This record gives sequence, C-alpha cells and structure tokens, in this order.
Amino acid sequence: MQFINDLDDISKPFKNAVITIGNFDGVHIGHQVLLGRAVEKAGAMDGLSLAMTFEPHPARVLGQNNHLPLITLYEQKAELIERSGIDVLITIPFTREFATITAKQFVGDLLVGKIGIKAIVIGQDYTFGKNREGNAALLKFFSKSFGFEVIVIDWIPASDRIHGRISSTKIRELLMEGNVSEARKLLGRFYQIKGTVVSGQGRGGKVLGFQTANINLQDELCPKTGIYAVTVECDNKKHEGVANIGYSPTFDEHIFTVEVHILDFNENIYGQKIRVNFIQRIRDEIKFSNIPALSKQIEKDVKEAHNILS
Repeated sequence: MQFINDLDDISKPFKNAVITIGNFDGVHIGHQVLLGRAVEKAGAMDGLSLAMTFEPHPARVLGQNNHLPLITLYEQKAELIERSGIDVLITIPFTREFATITAKQFVGDLLVGKIGIKAIVIGQDYTFGKNREGNAALLKFFSKSFGFEVIVIDWIPASDRIHGRISSTKIRELLMEGNVSEARKLLGRFYQIKGTVVSGQGRGGKVLGFQTANINLQDELCPKTGIYAVTVECDNKKHEGVANIGYSPTFDEHIFTVEVHILDFNENIYGQKIRVNFIQRIRDEIKFSNIPALSKQIEKDVKEAHNILS
C-alpha cells in the first residue's frame, strides 16, 4: 500500500481512482465494507483503490471532544486499512484551516482535480466540507457535473442485542463497559491493545505466585477495569493469558496498571512490545482481605481463562 501524508506529493491524478473517506476509528465491520467495496470497484475499472483519513481526529481539532479516546491509533489504523487491500492511503493533516474548505472546493479541487476520482464509496451519513454542509445528496448533485459515480452503502446493523448500526461510538461504549465479547462482533476481530513490558512492583511471582508482565500502554482506549481472558502476541507467537486492568485495591496503591499473566510462559520480555487481545471479561476487580485470598482467586481466574480459551 502506498502512503501519502502530504497532498503536495500527488503530482498527477490517479488512474481510475475509487475512493472512500472517513476517520475509520477502529476500522470496524462497517468500515471494512466501505474499504472492500472500493477495492472491488477499482478492480472492475482497472483502477486504483484509495482511502482518505484525517490525523488528528477532526473532533479534537474542532473542539467537539478534545479527549475522545481512540479505538485505534494511526499506526494500527493504517495497518488494518492495508489488510483490506486498499492501494493508496491518503492521510490529511487536519487543521482548522482545512476545515474551512467548502463542500464544492473539497469535491472539485481535491477529489476530482487533484486525485482524479471516478467513483466514491460512502456510508449513508457521510458529511464533508465546511460546517458539514455536504452530504450524499449534494455529492450526487456534484457527480453529474464532475463526472464520477457515487456508491452509497447501507448501514450495517450492530447485532441482535444492540440497537442501531455499527459505529465507532457504540464500540467505544462497549469497551468502556467491559463488554469485549460484543465489541468483537462489531469490530470483526478481538479488541487489541499494545505496549511495552516494563518493571512493575515485583510482587507477581514473589508475592502472589503468578509472574506478570506490566504494560506501558501505547493505546488510548482501555477496557473497563477487571479481569479478562486474553491472548498475547509476543515474538510472532501467540500465548494464552489473564489480564488485570485496574488499581490493585488489595495493595491500596491506587495506581492504574495493566498486567498480564501469560500461561505456561517463563521468558524475560522486559522492554519488548506485546499485543494483548481481549477475549472475554471474567470478573470485576475487587479488594481481598489478604494476599493468600487474592492468590487463591487468581488461581481460579487462570483456570477460568484456560477454559474460555481452550
């Protein structure tokens, strides 16, 4: 996949360009449908498939939600978009100045003039241009004079248990509730965090009898505090594990940590980057009366995680 992070790097329009545009936070099933349709359409036209996204998230620049926790940071988002088969990823540096571009300028100058689109794939609620003045209807109006096709994809229902369509907002809410199982259905994969293994309090193996990897998170959105059955990707291998997200109430430290006990694993991975996939929530994080009681519960958690993952 070709990466373009500066519009000035586009020297000429792309051949039979088919584009889909969005923030793509999470690159969930709905996004995957848009990306897949762009790839399919470009193939039928002997052209190139393109995805356009924005960095940072427009909501942060425009002050709508300055602290919006992202499901996927840019690196992982780009990785997931690449997996979809897209040929070119254009990342627009989003600024307040860029936000003043009118809908007509965005379509005429950028999409048609600069990129040379022949087709665009959008969702029903797609908006663009200054103050979100553009929508699917206006895009279809412009398409008649500029000569490109507009493909509008129907919303994807969330699930039998969740009302409405798949959206990044719904996934964000599910993860913050700890409902990683339901979030998986909307994402089309397990929710994953990544980070570097760092030194912890040194009590995992010595005090509790269970060695843990403490993670310095790189991601912004972490599931609700509690205990989870997880898989851990390390050195291109996948292992089963139990993750503890929270504040270690038994030790009264009130410091937020993410710790993972990797089952049947005894290697030194300090300083290494690992990925943790959340499979299922086991229980809340609770305060125990003493350390032996906590150790006994961890033993139960390990057995429960093994049953879930086997």
